[in-house]
Amino acid sequence: MTDDYLVRVGTLIRDARRHRKLTQTELAEALQTSQSAVARIEQGKQNLSLETLARISEALDSEIVAVASSTPLNLRIEGGRKLSGEIDVRTSKNAAVACLCASLLNKGKTTLRNLARIEEVNRITEVLNSIGVKTRWLPDSSDLEITPPEQFDLAAMDETAARRTRTILMFLGPLLHEFDSFQLPNAGGCDLGSRTVEPHLHALRAFGLGVVASHGYYHATVDPTVHPTRPIILTERGDTVTENALFAAARYDGTTIIRNASPNYMVQDLCFFLQKLGVEIDGIGSTTLTVRGVKEINMDVEYHPSEDPIEAMTLVAAAVVTESEITIKRVPIEFMEIELTLLESMGMKYETSQEYVSANGHTRLVDLRTVPGPLTAPKDKIHPMPFPGLNIDNLPFFAVIAAFAQGSTTLHDWVYENRAIYLTELTALGAKVQLMDPHRVLIEGPTRWRAAEVMSPPALRPAVVILLAMLAAPGVSVLRNIYVIDRGYEELDSRLNRLGANIQTFRDI
Repeated sequence: MTDDYLVRVGTLIRDARRHRKLTQTELAEALQTSQSAVARIEQGKQNLSLETLARISEALDSEIVAVASSTPLNLRIEGGRKLSGEIDVRTSKNAAVACLCASLLNKGKTTLRNLARIEEVNRITEVLNSIGVKTRWLPDSSDLEITPPEQFDLAAMDETAARRTRTILMFLGPLLHEFDSFQLPNAGGCDLGSRTVEPHLHALRAFGLGVVASHGYYHATVDPTVHPTRPIILTERGDTVTENALFAAARYDGTTIIRNASPNYMVQDLCFFLQKLGVEIDGIGSTTLTVRGVKEINMDVEYHPSEDPIEAMTLVAAAVVTESEITIKRVPIEFMEIELTLLESMGMKYETSQEYVSANGHTRLVDLRTVPGPLTAPKDKIHPMPFPGLNIDNLPFFAVIAAFAQGSTTLHDWVYENRAIYLTELTALGAKVQLMDPHRVLIEGPTRWRAAEVMSPPALRPAVVILLAMLAAPGVSVLRNIYVIDRGYEELDSRLNRLGANIQTFRDI
């Protein structure tokens, strides 16, 4: 870089740091460098690599230089290594998303403790910041403080960030309390085929919301005279559909009964958070929720989202396919029981500690030690079901486990149109995966893994499945463009490295 360019970049970094209300010392701690190094960077007196620019961009939640963020991040994995040691399950991505959206209901300050610092959270905070919400990561922590404005400025919304996440749909429920009409950009997120928004609209019509989708936007109108007059029957027992109905019910000054509600982990977390905001909710963990809302919420509140059962399953699968003994701490056992029972039927052995309670005061946790050993294919097909069944997001991990096991396994992913197709990428690494139709794959094991270079699928869980297979494959594999993994996992590569993996990040220049 030229001296003039370094000065301009340094000024951008300084301005972004000040915008985030960080000192040079706090930024230095985030970058694991010194305050004097940050001072030199801001003065334009320090040469900067693309990797350093990317780290600064991440620390400041800002794309400092386009070239740093436009060059995809890749992984180079030396496979065939055993893992060992202990690893904590981080807090849930989906609970974080739900609580971030729920903060829009509160006129007071919301502090979410020990939040997963992932790309999905970054995208939502970018959207929140653009409409006037102030967010800041508290120093030396993963605690996010959220302060709302007097009035949301939807006209200033960062549409680029909004279109990169399907979470924007979950703004419908909170915002119907604030506006007679508004518009939101169409949702993005994982590429999992056509996913209709009609179940959301059906649930919210009872609160006077009408939505027309056209020209890339959801155009919403609200009739404030319309309120639920009978129980709301959700047409889909979806997690985000249930959450949107809860957002709407939370500030309706009356009683709402929601039937066919999802009782999944992130919905329970949302209910516990709403209770802290003064909303009364009965039936948490069941398919019928009775909500007694409050017209206005204005209180300073803090909440600890619970641990992520999908990350827990990721780590279990990593141990299985690498034939490793590791201890996975803070496993939310009530949301893993079906998965572990299925693995037991395949021959997996493991040990668990006594149960203890998550920081949210509700979720049951255990520490789980994996015991390496052979597995055999299950007798029946593996398919997801709404909680308490096998979690929809945990199904893909059984693809790489089935490739490790002896025998034939059928996976039936009936929820998503395209996700099963992405699992066929395992064939590049030596697995025998036959696509039976867009929803079903037949997997023959055991697999003689081999190293390969693969472009990351555009769906989060299948992308991680490829990464796990690369951990098992002897030799050096390359997984390209891992943004989708960073959407849902915090520092997964470095945390696996602490268990003995050898994963390096790099960018093509």
